[in-house]
Amino acid sequence: MDPQTPSAATVGRCPMHDEAFAADPQQVYDRLRAHAPAGPVELAPGTDATLVVGHELALRVLQNTELFARDARRWKALNEGQIGMDNPVLPMMAYRPNCLFTDGAVHLRLRKAVVDSLSRLSTARIRRDVEPIADYLIDQFSERGRADLLGDYAKLLPLLLFNRLFGCPADIGDTITTALSAIFDGKDALRANEELTGALMELIARKRRQPGDDVTSWLIQHPAGLTDEELKDQLALLMGAGIEPERSLIGSALVLLLSGAGGRQSGMRIEEALDDVLWNQTPIANYAAHYPVQDVDLGGHVAEANTPVVISFAGANSDPALAEARRTHSRGAHLAWGAGPHACPAKDPAQVIATTAIERLLNALPDLALAVPEKDLQWRPGPFHRALVSLPATFSPTPATRMAAALQERATAPGAQQQPLQSSPSAPARQESARRKGFWSNFLDIFRV
Repeated sequence: MDPQTPSAATVGRCPMHDEAFAADPQQVYDRLRAHAPAGPVELAPGTDATLVVGHELALRVLQNTELFARDARRWKALNEGQIGMDNPVLPMMAYRPNCLFTDGAVHLRLRKAVVDSLSRLSTARIRRDVEPIADYLIDQFSERGRADLLGDYAKLLPLLLFNRLFGCPADIGDTITTALSAIFDGKDALRANEELTGALMELIARKRRQPGDDVTSWLIQHPAGLTDEELKDQLALLMGAGIEPERSLIGSALVLLLSGAGGRQSGMRIEEALDDVLWNQTPIANYAAHYPVQDVDLGGHVAEANTPVVISFAGANSDPALAEARRTHSRGAHLAWGAGPHACPAKDPAQVIATTAIERLLNALPDLALAVPEKDLQWRPGPFHRALVSLPATFSPTPATRMAAALQERATAPGAQQQPLQSSPSAPARQESARRKGFWSNFLDIFRV
């Protein structure tokens, strides 16, 4: 739509890539909503889109697959060369042949393979895999009495867990962990993406030769018969979509649990904190780009055919029409997990992971507290996520013994093979090992999986 048409001129195109948006995205949602349930935004300099902030309209877009396509190859500005290959939002919006960017029969086939494979992950399996990783990470900083709960814990736990769930050998797991971290941090993303692609293709080749009890093998064995290219793109989607939102879900819930407003002093349960985050600090705040197959009036704002219509899950959740549902944290009303045929297929595993990770941390460090006032915490710029920069915390220094206890428990479990136990190494030894190997290799060495 031309920026000078009435609806765009009335509202003004709201930027979503600056520090002001990161500090207070709600002011953008409210500004748009004052004129219509959708309005014009700028995702990056020169990258225009329509943002849907009304709950009812968001549901209509998410559920109407005939009028709103997900295939980004329709993107008019990209096809006309107005979006450069170095555009910062392109890695999140460009077409990939996975179940996020496809429609119709292709989408159904790919999604069924993903859903069926994820459904084989039981709650018991997830908790069993999260707990030793959580203990290992806690051991890395427990002796210091201080930590960045994002960089030292919430960011690394999903990375290591997904290596485990997807059956990554040590060398491939190290590459995937490093590459995904670089992509999310925006550090040489092109090279990191190439390394991630190479590692995933090697993982697929190994699992075809020697399948295991893991998601990669289940996807390979699925009757949908995914090609290696299709497998690579589904794995990249699952790992990428699972790691960054999980980090933010854990981090934002910890803020609530450690703050004076909600915290453990008030008896807030972990599940309540997670619900509050999903309602009010939605980790994936704005995403799910759709491309209208024709010009469409979105409650007073016209979106042109083949231009991005982005769903603001955060904006929809803050719609005044949902005031009562938001007050009672009604789980069926918020859109943090999306809706319609592209709704997140991993919401139950994601909540189990977050709950287990937070339980393990709070039990290990019972006097854990924020190191700075909550109001001084900073949020990362970007149009798509709601994510903290860091989460500094303090606690009483604790000997790094939890991993040794976990090893002992596993070794003495019924049916366990008796192996000589390795105590948790000293801090200097851990640091030297980390320099020689990646986090995943180091974890595997200690846990002896």
